[in-house]
Amino acid sequence: MKVVILAGGRGTRISEESHLKPKPMIEIGDAPILWHIMKTYSHYGYNEFIICLGYKGYVIKEYFANYFRHMSEAITYDFTSGNTVEVHHNKVEPWKVTLVDTGLDTMTGSRVKRVASYVGNEPFMLTYGDGLANINIHELVRVHQQSNRLATITAVQPDGRFGRLELAGDQVTGFAEKVRGDGGWINGGYMVCQPEVFGYLPDWEDTILEQGPLQNLAKDGELNTYRHEGFWQPMDTLREKIILDDMWDRDKAPWKVWE
Repeated sequence: MKVVILAGGRGTRISEESHLKPKPMIEIGDAPILWHIMKTYSHYGYNEFIICLGYKGYVIKEYFANYFRHMSEAITYDFTSGNTVEVHHNKVEPWKVTLVDTGLDTMTGSRVKRVASYVGNEPFMLTYGDGLANINIHELVRVHQQSNRLATITAVQPDGRFGRLELAGDQVTGFAEKVRGDGGWINGGYMVCQPEVFGYLPDWEDTILEQGPLQNLAKDGELNTYRHEGFWQPMDTLREKIILDDMWDRDKAPWKVWE
């Protein structure tokens, strides 16, 4: 099953970094968040990726064009014998990566539509290029297959941003830790789709996946959910990047399910 990753947005809420590179290429630790997402899928045996490019897509193209060198321990450039290059001790994943320019200002649903020919007539996985989770992909796929519906989205409950005061009248009696939001579930990405989902995606460039297409699938009774109660964290802002960086630096990154 191929994995489609949406990586074309501008990331305006994290413009401190995204003015130089597309948001999926912002680094957590020493690797782009896109790499972390791909490592999660690869851990479960899914190694064929279709990446939807848009804003500054050439940065992602150059990253994978030189990936063999990025992952090497050392490189020797020998200018005495015709400018030869020797790459030492590289570690490369068994990935097949197709990079598709889906347009600069194209919306999410239209980006997915534009990679239909690369996906083919088979089920596929779909996610965003800016969120990390410790989702059990095998379990997600199993739930989708048992549902007999056209699509399954992963539902998550984001953590509350702030701790909570415990009050008795006008007296503060204690402080509670951060809790999950208001009990509502949101779309956390990590979706599984049947090829018939492409029929719900119009050809024009302003189709937002989360609006018409997913809503119409829901109306038709074809949208399933996989509830994930573990770790999930988007990277929409610089603050959230710092949170993820800190987890990675302290070797306490819940999404690192690989060795």
